[in-house]
Amino acid sequence: MVFQAVPAAGATGDLWLHSRMREETAGTAIRVRRREEGDLDACVRVLAAVHDRDGYPVDWPTAPAAWLSGAASLAAWVAESDGVVVGHVGLGPGTGSDAAPGLWSAREGAGAGPTAVVGRLFVAPGARGRGVGALLMAAAVGEARLRGLHPVLDVVASDTAAAALYERLGWTLLATVEQRWGPDRRVAVRAYAAPRPGG
Repeated sequence: MVFQAVPAAGATGDLWLHSRMREETAGTAIRVRRREEGDLDACVRVLAAVHDRDGYPVDWPTAPAAWLSGAASLAAWVAESDGVVVGHVGLGPGTGSDAAPGLWSAREGAGAGPTAVVGRLFVAPGARGRGVGALLMAAAVGEARLRGLHPVLDVVASDTAAAALYERLGWTLLATVEQRWGPDRRVAVRAYAAPRPGG
């Protein structure tokens, strides 16, 4: 994997190592870059393919582009293969419905510090098995760390493939909790925290 240091948009001399990442896999480069407004239609198309195949998101949003943008208010990235969007991840401050931030704070106590929630991670079915998810996660984690935030996330317990990725990347399961998603609907969710830097 090659990391390129490139100036951040609007930065004065600062370099963001995670702004552009490339991994050469089977002759095709995977590039991770900041999501732009013009990427949302392509992201929605990939999300629809993921939903059809895997059932993610569990409930299809009425406004998928807004759903992608809402949880990624700090930053978002896309992965491209030959100029085609094949994946997405976002980073946000979290909401009251996210379990991981509170669990992380309770576990770590007074020194826990603020968190950022990694979310809206998905990879096109045809692009899987090439490290795309790991590259997207690296971008989100790197940004959280630059902001002095500890990365955490929630994932539905039934999404065992996502949980396996997080655990391969060294994330710690904080707890499995039940969330109320409606008056008569409860969903089991696994809450994870990224490893500490250097850990």
